[in-house]
Amino acid sequence: MAPTQPSSGFGTRAIHAGQNPDPVTGAVIPPVSLSTTFKQSAAGVHSGYDYSRSGNPTRHNFETAVAALEGGKYGLAFASGSSVTATILNSLHTGSHLISVNDVYGGTYRYFTRVAVNNGVEATFVDLDNADNIKPHFRENTKLVWLETPTNPTLRIVDIQAVAKHAHAHGALLVVDNTFMSPYFQNPLALGADVVVHSVTKYINGHSDVVMGVAVTNNKEVYEQLQFLQNSIGAVPSAFDSYLARRGLMTLEVRMQRHAENAMQVAKFLETHPQVEEVIYPGLPSHPNHELAKRQQHGFGGMVSFRLRGTLDNVNVFLGQLQYITLAESLGGVESLIEAPAVMTHASVSAEDRAKLGISDTLVRMSVGIENVDDLVQDITAALEKAY
Repeated sequence: MAPTQPSSGFGTRAIHAGQNPDPVTGAVIPPVSLSTTFKQSAAGVHSGYDYSRSGNPTRHNFETAVAALEGGKYGLAFASGSSVTATILNSLHTGSHLISVNDVYGGTYRYFTRVAVNNGVEATFVDLDNADNIKPHFRENTKLVWLETPTNPTLRIVDIQAVAKHAHAHGALLVVDNTFMSPYFQNPLALGADVVVHSVTKYINGHSDVVMGVAVTNNKEVYEQLQFLQNSIGAVPSAFDSYLARRGLMTLEVRMQRHAENAMQVAKFLETHPQVEEVIYPGLPSHPNHELAKRQQHGFGGMVSFRLRGTLDNVNVFLGQLQYITLAESLGGVESLIEAPAVMTHASVSAEDRAKLGISDTLVRMSVGIENVDDLVQDITAALEKAY
């Protein structure tokens, strides 16, 4: 099989990058490498693998593929998205400072405020609706800027290119969590990011049966530092999880197309419903960052947030009446999932900070799956009727 080229189409890279037939049997799908250790031809001489925590053929296949899709040279897989965050933060020295977008995933907020701080790393959270807001928050010891865009769960869009310029002017690295968009809809490295991270658990794997994370970079020095920490800390995924994630990656293009098509139709429907106070979807002209989303993304993704009228009681009745759409945390699977961030994914964020961010009790976040969209709309309609 010919190696993929950077100019190859996304779907071609998703299927073929790093995925070479087995040289012994000719198997089109490489076998899962479950061995924890590898034979050496002489003491200290091996064929690229010595111990599976340090490197594994199945994991390397996956890392190569994700890097190819993000336009990066180096990929590093981890046991979870949270372990990616922890490993990157472990690259900072005690006394370092980082700046994060204020509307960040609850688990990331928890790590920055309750774990990293214990290791002497301080975080400042900034509203980055305007990228220039970041400028007064840089310090001499600011080493890292952390973005999500779209943010979780209010789907604000941050100008990656503008923030990258500010970060680099102050000698800081820019990390962008690209989980919501996947490599299909957004490529932060091309916009100036130094590292792009994903919770592989979500769209990249796409089937709600693997917990994994990944980081991609073009910076060799950053890669070598993270690779050292990956091996030293040891938060690496199993070979079987790497195989499943690589398998899910093959259909990422067609899945993301369907996610986005369905999400747009669901968002448009919700805008017409009398019990829906606000719909937040970057693909709608009503979204305040719609034009920025069109510039830096290749599409609008499968995440839709909306505010219902009434109280949390109405929200709970609505969520409890859904049939096809499952009340559960997480996102990015082929099935539609829905949740109330204030009491679920973002419960670790203080009530005061949730209020500032607009994470109210009546805010609902939906990961729109790839089911028949008419069934999803009918499910929402029936549940709303019962809730009100």
